[in-house]
Amino acid sequence: MYAFIQGTLEDIDGSEVTIMANNIGYRISVPFSVIDELPHLHEEIRLYTYLNVREDALLLYGFLTKEDRELFKKLISVNGIGPKGGLAILSILSPRQLILAIFNSDDAAICKAPGIGKKTAQKLILELKDKLDYEGTINKTLDKNAKEELVGIRQEINDAILALTSLGYSQTESKNAVSKVEVTENMKSNDILRKALQYLAF
Repeated sequence: MYAFIQGTLEDIDGSEVTIMANNIGYRISVPFSVIDELPHLHEEIRLYTYLNVREDALLLYGFLTKEDRELFKKLISVNGIGPKGGLAILSILSPRQLILAIFNSDDAAICKAPGIGKKTAQKLILELKDKLDYEGTINKTLDKNAKEELVGIRQEINDAILALTSLGYSQTESKNAVSKVEVTENMKSNDILRKALQYLAF
């Protein structure tokens, strides 16, 4: 019924958010992992939604991406895991972590979710193992690790440049010297500094 809801974030109450769209406030349950990714109040947000129809209520569940919503739908297709169980699992495991846990048959990780026992976790793994995109998830994980590694290297380089300027070298001299160093992922700022000083000594 609702593919997504886009509007302004009006309220956050535990694991529920309120989005104002076309003068209507939609109350949407989200995993706790989504809470950390939300914008500030009164800023625009889009949540991809799943509508759970019950005899006594219509309940909306929201996710940041279509892929996360589809994973939630796969979770609740497993007998014994309703929307609350699916939300609990995605609150303690990110979608990427959950897919890798299923790939590795790590029922202990899934059992950390409140209300999810060992048998249910094993059943979830058995039923979903052939239905998920592991290759894409692993590639995304590798990409994320590569980005984090690159950020770490940049920080070590910046620290080395700062150390050189504190020793009296100009910013230009410091950057030029550091640029001549062949920086590897295991090098610390002190290693880069020592090699840069060797170039400056000539």
